Amino acid sequence: MTTEQKITRYDGPAGGWRALASVKDTLLAQGIPVKGAKTLLSANQPGGFDCPGCAWPDRNHHSTFEFCENGAKAVAAEATARRATPEFFARHTVAELERQSDFWLEDQGRLTHPMRYDAASDRYLPVAWGEAFALVARHLNALADPDEAIFYTSGRTSNEAAFLYQLFVRQFGTNNFPDCSNMCHEASGAAMRAQVGTGKGTVTLADFERADAIFIFGQNPGTNHPRMLGELRAAHKRGARIVSFNPLRERGLERFADPQDKLQMATLGSSPISTHYLQLRVGGDLAAVTGIAKHVLEMHAQRGGVLHEDFIAEHTTGFEALAAQLAQTPWAQLEEASGLSQAQLRAAGDVYIGAERVIACWGMGITQHRHAVATIGAIVNLLLLRGNIGREGAGPCPVRGHSNVQGDRTMGIWEAPPPALLDRLQQLYGFEPPRQHGVNTVGAIRQMREGRCKVFFALGGNFAAATPDTAATWAGLRQCGLTVHVATKLNRSHVVHGREALILPCLGRTEIDVQAGGPQGVTVEDSMSMVHLSMGMNPPASPELLSEPAIVARLAAATLGERSSVPWSWLVQDYARIRDEIEKVFPDFADFNARVAVPGGFRLRNAASQRQWATASGRAQFSVHAVPAPGPQRHEGRVLFTLLSTRSHDQYNTTIYGLNDRYRGVQGQRQVVFIHPEDIAALGLAGGDRVDIHTVWDDGVQRSVHGFVLVPYDIPRGNLAAYYPETNPLVPLDSVAEGVGTPTSKSIPVVLTPHAPRP
Repeated sequence: MTTEQKITRYDGPAGGWRALASVKDTLLAQGIPVKGAKTLLSANQPGGFDCPGCAWPDRNHHSTFEFCENGAKAVAAEATARRATPEFFARHTVAELERQSDFWLEDQGRLTHPMRYDAASDRYLPVAWGEAFALVARHLNALADPDEAIFYTSGRTSNEAAFLYQLFVRQFGTNNFPDCSNMCHEASGAAMRAQVGTGKGTVTLADFERADAIFIFGQNPGTNHPRMLGELRAAHKRGARIVSFNPLRERGLERFADPQDKLQMATLGSSPISTHYLQLRVGGDLAAVTGIAKHVLEMHAQRGGVLHEDFIAEHTTGFEALAAQLAQTPWAQLEEASGLSQAQLRAAGDVYIGAERVIACWGMGITQHRHAVATIGAIVNLLLLRGNIGREGAGPCPVRGHSNVQGDRTMGIWEAPPPALLDRLQQLYGFEPPRQHGVNTVGAIRQMREGRCKVFFALGGNFAAATPDTAATWAGLRQCGLTVHVATKLNRSHVVHGREALILPCLGRTEIDVQAGGPQGVTVEDSMSMVHLSMGMNPPASPELLSEPAIVARLAAATLGERSSVPWSWLVQDYARIRDEIEKVFPDFADFNARVAVPGGFRLRNAASQRQWATASGRAQFSVHAVPAPGPQRHEGRVLFTLLSTRSHDQYNTTIYGLNDRYRGVQGQRQVVFIHPEDIAALGLAGGDRVDIHTVWDDGVQRSVHGFVLVPYDIPRGNLAAYYPETNPLVPLDSVAEGVGTPTSKSIPVVLTPHAPRP
């Protein structure tokens, strides 16, 4: 890993030899050059394991190289030779660990034993599994109200673990199920359920082979979903138009060298990706999509035949209201709000009109804004105008992050469960599930901060690092009577703990899971509703590790005792039994065990892809949203910037694999802020100078981060970008997407000041 701090220019493509070199370096750094290579060859294979990284689907289940650079980093981090043993914890107080970086904490390797926090020594000490479960059960059963407990879920959790988890927690008596969906694609689900009756995308990988145009909003696939670049490259090569909207110039949206293309690798060639690249201002997507839709209607009025009038008449409602709103919205307003010219918006509109089949993809560059639901609604509107939902090669495609975040929601990990799910649980298991909605992630932080959370239990994830308003989150966690984290590696959440705390180490996706019934596989659901089996192939990092389903089952048995008729221990002896229970609760999982045994698994039914609309009207619904005016440009005499948080190429979510960001030219550091060169000059500063960043908000709380290096970059003026979790302290807890509560981490109002060194 590069330790020298410098900023350079990267002129190569995404992927290519540098990606292969990065995989090699990662395996060497983790001490697993042979084991790691063998492990990667089993990634996303029949009889192998599902990549613990992103939720992009697998193209070829018989290809030897069905993984990407960042997937390789995720696998290497899990299969590492490094170990965080009880001896490691004996050498370090928690106060010492808290001073270390997020990268250093996770780089210590795999957790090997359950650990309990000892306040007297300020250290984690080994604890027996039975004692750990008894401790959690005592705390839970001592609560005055089940809602005093909060149960967080990571998107890495398997379907089997998630199903048992929601069953246990609802039988315990609460719907307090904050999860990572609350922080990423909650707006996608809310907007699409209202408009087309499903919160999931309607496309498959096969649709990418047939699309004439692909519109990409607020997404950087080169870092976040590298395997997606193969689909985009193939689409471009056969003539499809790819229109990308992104404030930053991202290399993965410009050029890609496919490591599986022998000729391209031998000739050092690369393939273009985007045919149109529109650098709109941060938060300008709603105005941009509205402008494209306005152009579509104007062209239809001029020459006819542009709208799919039969589809609109037969399948939709609300078109007249949308048409009226578009007609009344002036182009000047759309230009100002989007940061794009009318000519640019019309050019994108012409691509849309000229394509028979269109896919629209988006990521958290859309969902983590105040107007996220409205923006996704506008994207769905655009697709509906020309019948681009429910036919081959077309449809909405929210590209989700963690490998099973969509599956967790399918299994019932949701603070606002549908009544039909609760009715089914009552019918099958003989208890009355709680009907009151629980708290989402932001609500959980508020509850902890107010002292109303006594027990916080996290099934995976890194809550302390992933959440907004870091000071508020950490203060809330420290007020809990007990915090419990199921994890594979040490992370920030383990050193920001309650009065009592447990770390419960679990098996990783790459490891062999042996229960009483023999080796077990778990299932996951990708971004396109494909459900498939994952079987580990490495020996566990420690004989002390338990699987996530086993941890949930043992905790349920310890907590509920004779109050529960669910045979927890029996279910976890053979995960096929858990899948039988899933099948009973969710009709779409009929013949679950037989269907998932087929290589590649099966796709869950998506009614909207068949033009069956599970909405209140029974039709697809056009939505109407006014385009907000841009906010003020100055605050108390200073330039008011809009900051978006982003990942480096050496991280996945909150997991930091290294201190480099190859495609953006950053080496050996993370405290950087990307800014237009003219904005640097206007501040009277120079590239390389350090600044402090301060949030502008109206609640009287001072939110700042310090010592960030200015990096000149191709980004619209008035906009900034910097990495998270380093910038999470700047996100106000009350700054959320309207209607869903997702933190607005992609649109933070800030000012910059020259760095003032602190003690």
